[in-house]
Amino acid sequence: MKIIAGSDSSLLVVFGDAISSAIEDRVRGLLYALQAKRDARISNLHPGYTSLLVDFDPLAVSHEEVAAIIESLANLPCSPVVGETKVVEIPVCYDAEFGPDLEDVSACTRLSVEEVIRLHSASSYRVCFLGFTAGFAYLGGLPEALHTPRLATPRGAVAAGSVGIAGSQTGIYPTQTPGGWRLIGRTPLRMFDPRARPPTRVQTGDRVRFSSIDRAQFDRHWQAGQ
Repeated sequence: MKIIAGSDSSLLVVFGDAISSAIEDRVRGLLYALQAKRDARISNLHPGYTSLLVDFDPLAVSHEEVAAIIESLANLPCSPVVGETKVVEIPVCYDAEFGPDLEDVSACTRLSVEEVIRLHSASSYRVCFLGFTAGFAYLGGLPEALHTPRLATPRGAVAAGSVGIAGSQTGIYPTQTPGGWRLIGRTPLRMFDPRARPPTRVQTGDRVRFSSIDRAQFDRHWQAGQ
């Protein structure tokens, strides 16, 4: 573990340089431990795959004091602050209209389109962190057989709800944004709603499962405004 000054009001805690479940567990362990401490001097926590950025009030506490807190908590076991891990089921329509890169993923992985869909929807994923844009969840646990490089040239606009693959990751675009992930489907659910509390459908540490739906089911969900 390395603790690096990120700014005059933050520290970056680095646990490694490669994505792995063991390192993700250490990041989440520290995240949950700091959340449970409820230290008002620590203003925000930003987890990543291999690191945790800790923002604090520099008028109330020093870098050295925050580093000492981090060191005292860093090796505690990973456990959620409150209750059990939440499992969120996300319906996904894998029709070609919503998955324009399904054929490319099939070619890259040497799997049939049907097998790509089966593997993707049969796995359980962990929300490692939220980033890139509000509500975008980076999901760990993509089967190795589905690992596919991102697009060489990003799209200028990716529709909200689009489900994509990039390398060892999968994720859902919560709003329309540019993006370079390979799109394999779309969910009719709203992943980010600024009026809701919380505004994001999933949180760091949640488990996500995808369920395959057909176009008629997608349309019913969409019309219901979910």
